[in-house]
Amino acid sequence: MDECVGASRACAREREPPLTVHHLNQLLLVCSIVLLVAVAAVRISSRSGLPSLLVYLGIGVLMGQDGIGDIRFDNAELTQVIGYAALVVILAEGGLGTKWTQIRPALPAASALALVGVAVSVGVTAAGAHYLVGLEWRQALIIGAVVSSTDAAAVFSVLRRIPLPALVTGTLEAESGFNDAPVVILVVAFSRTGPVEHWYVLIGEIALELVIGAAIGLAVGWAGAWGLRHVALPASGLYPIAVLAIAVAAYAGGALAHGSGFLGVYLASMVLGNAKLPHWPATRGFADGLGWIAQIGMFVLLGLLVTPHELGDDVVPALLIGLVLTMVARPLSVVLCLTPFRVPWQEQALMSWAGLRGAVPIILATIPMVSGIEGSLRVFNIVFVLVVVYTLVQGPTLPWLARTLELGDESEATDLGIESAPLERLRGHLLSVVVPKGSRMHGVEINELRLPAGAAVTLVVREGTSFVPAPTTVLRRGDELLVVATDPVRDAAEARLRAVGRGGKLAGWLGTGGRGGGEGRTAHG
Repeated sequence: MDECVGASRACAREREPPLTVHHLNQLLLVCSIVLLVAVAAVRISSRSGLPSLLVYLGIGVLMGQDGIGDIRFDNAELTQVIGYAALVVILAEGGLGTKWTQIRPALPAASALALVGVAVSVGVTAAGAHYLVGLEWRQALIIGAVVSSTDAAAVFSVLRRIPLPALVTGTLEAESGFNDAPVVILVVAFSRTGPVEHWYVLIGEIALELVIGAAIGLAVGWAGAWGLRHVALPASGLYPIAVLAIAVAAYAGGALAHGSGFLGVYLASMVLGNAKLPHWPATRGFADGLGWIAQIGMFVLLGLLVTPHELGDDVVPALLIGLVLTMVARPLSVVLCLTPFRVPWQEQALMSWAGLRGAVPIILATIPMVSGIEGSLRVFNIVFVLVVVYTLVQGPTLPWLARTLELGDESEATDLGIESAPLERLRGHLLSVVVPKGSRMHGVEINELRLPAGAAVTLVVREGTSFVPAPTTVLRRGDELLVVATDPVRDAAEARLRAVGRGGKLAGWLGTGGRGGGEGRTAHG
């Protein structure tokens, strides 16, 4: 019997057409066209106020069996694996762009939203799915857990043109980075065969996995940052590769240690992103590009997985569950978690409406499908419709709501982008600084920068012409400065440049963050 089975498999393999260079050419052509369309869609979405994820999903649907591409794809396992890999890259890119000074004041509130807020959202949404839609409790709990994760990429893709208060930005950013971990744990627990574990067991598992993931992420991030700052690599292009490899290693290490790999990669990336690593703008650009590719590939694949003609019966349930989530669960979790921190009601209102769902819920909806949970296909369809419909509703209205609540801060100065390259033999650093539009460094003389002893502006590039500046040279928008700093004063020099960029020539006396004097004394050393 085994010989017959083996022979039949061998015959089946013989009947399969071999992969050739022609197939590769076709695949590359399709992928390049999809990427170009997706890139063009970013401009369209930025003008319309819609997150670009909807366009990417639409591309996948058009390529699917109900669209013009007629591609039949139903591999939930492959979708989950690729989705996890893409989510690791997206979290890494988000962590690298997270400023510690911005989210530090928001950490308590964001942690409350990511833990207590998620629990409230899961319970209320699951109750609505059970009593209003009639889903069984397991299915209702899975949906409640799946849709309780917010997506920072979706939120800031429509809010990037509106400078928000630092507390709002930091809270939303940190919450979206932290809440993926407990939500994944809950969805996996609810999708296991057999009875659902007791609530206190789930809390213990979540706490243990978060502690393990956080410890590994912080350790890997700190060790990687220390190594990259003390070892000069032979080519600048190696730094972005090393940074992303360290971030992925944090995820893999946390997951293999039975911890939260998603929390690990986010924390490791945040440590790396705030470590003032060499060639940082190049690293950010590399990570940003990979993040876009991950989002595009993941959403197109998710669009392929869905079958539009099967969604008809799940539209009304999705609308009802989304209504409970948006109008009851999210606002209730925000009020309960943020009121103790005395967050103004305007900011609470914006954060309640800004709980956009994006990549994570649709990816997590594949977990019960892979586990073979009864009704998992309906769960996936409901989540898909919910994400699409409520993103269409919330996305375009977020900027309007922020302006209505008067939360836009147009007076905030643009921060400087400073690139650092180590001068190993001289034990120094070369800082490259571009004065952007909106920076208060415009109009400041070189001697008014008051850089610490051991740091000096050696060259200014203006409109394609470079010259050695005099102490009275006045800086302008668009100028690029080359600053040489010795190793002991490198951080102080960068801090001083950023302070002047935010506060102008009087930064330090008037203060750049509401505290006068402190930053100026640090800069003077």
